[in-house]
Amino acid sequence: MANNFLEELKWRGMIHDVMPGAEAHLAEKMRSAYVGFDPTADSLHIGNLVPIMLLAHYQRCGHKPVALVGGATGMIGDPSGKSNERNLLDEQTLRHNQNAIKAQLAHFLDFESEVDNAAVLVNNYDWMQAFSFLDFIRDVGKHITVNYMMAKDSVKNRISSEASEGMSFTEFTYQLVQGYDFLHLYKNHDCSIQMGGSDQWGNITTGTELIRRIGEGKGYAITCPLITKSDGSKFGKSEGGNVWLDPNRTSPYKFYQYWLNSSDVDAEKYIKIFTFLAEAEIIELLKTHNESPHLRILQKRLAQEITTMVHSESDFISAEKASTILFSKSFKTDINMLDENTFLDVFDGVPQAEIKRDMIEQGLDMIAALAAQTQFLSSNGEARRALKENAVSVNKEKVKDDYVITTTDLINNKYIILNKGKKNTYIIKVV
Repeated sequence: MANNFLEELKWRGMIHDVMPGAEAHLAEKMRSAYVGFDPTADSLHIGNLVPIMLLAHYQRCGHKPVALVGGATGMIGDPSGKSNERNLLDEQTLRHNQNAIKAQLAHFLDFESEVDNAAVLVNNYDWMQAFSFLDFIRDVGKHITVNYMMAKDSVKNRISSEASEGMSFTEFTYQLVQGYDFLHLYKNHDCSIQMGGSDQWGNITTGTELIRRIGEGKGYAITCPLITKSDGSKFGKSEGGNVWLDPNRTSPYKFYQYWLNSSDVDAEKYIKIFTFLAEAEIIELLKTHNESPHLRILQKRLAQEITTMVHSESDFISAEKASTILFSKSFKTDINMLDENTFLDVFDGVPQAEIKRDMIEQGLDMIAALAAQTQFLSSNGEARRALKENAVSVNKEKVKDDYVITTTDLINNKYIILNKGKKNTYIIKVV
């Protein structure tokens, strides 16, 4: 093929296990490989980005990627790495989620062109819905022993864990259903490789075993490492929960901030995994960063690349501007260019108080703005002292005690930013 897929993954640190023979298999001709995605939400999150990037690199190396939405397996629940069963979803919800996921995958994969290796989206509900239980245990179940299934780490861990109440038969059969997916794709889509996170090795190899026993062929497994953060906290989680790819769930600004706040150690790893930058460019970028790490050149480039890829260039530009706006020399002009959602993201967690618009139209004195009308400061006396010490700013500009807030101070015709010193920020919202 034009580029060696496995060599690309190796230097990026994206390989955990490769089944023997996979490299020679890939070298022969264009091959199809699939990755499964959980459709229990109508958005993927950044924990899904590694398998997405696997498929994207796969397509860029001339092979054909298949994205499988687990509509059937989503109704069961995968025991890998979990201690509890998941909630089951109805078909209508799963179809909605599938369409939303495809739209997100289209940022990374080419589904539309006429080329031979155009990406394909499939849903295992389409071939599982008509499969009766009796047919399944007769045609599939008899080929895999209980001993084989019990030997899987994902099963052993659930059964032996004191925190777990055991596992239901439904979840126990998950690996058989996922294994059958591989067999189905092998027979119907000439798909001979399954990829996923290292926690999926057991499920994937059940599929290769079914292909050997029923399909009378050879399937291969390739897994990538599970991403960890250097400080021990969970990758893909923020204070608000998952970092989603959907801008309505995680705004582009907060998405950008997540990557911008990476440690040097993590950013060095992420820039290889989550961007398409070439090896030589990354080496040069690391060199430049290490010469002046305080400039955070690596984190800025990482955040730029991935925000542009997941959202858009204009979203990146807005997020970048918002992240530096508090230090802008033209603060009032720049902040008025932010949309309201981004403005609120920038000042997330900052104390707010609402004031009637007519009070601003009549003119609001600084004592009232700091204390009497907002209770930002505990007393009028504290407000007077802060003003006397030249410690108060309105929209980042220092003010005296005779300053009066009017409608000309409004940001987006609704907000006023007050500061006492460098660390205390307050927001007045005009209603």
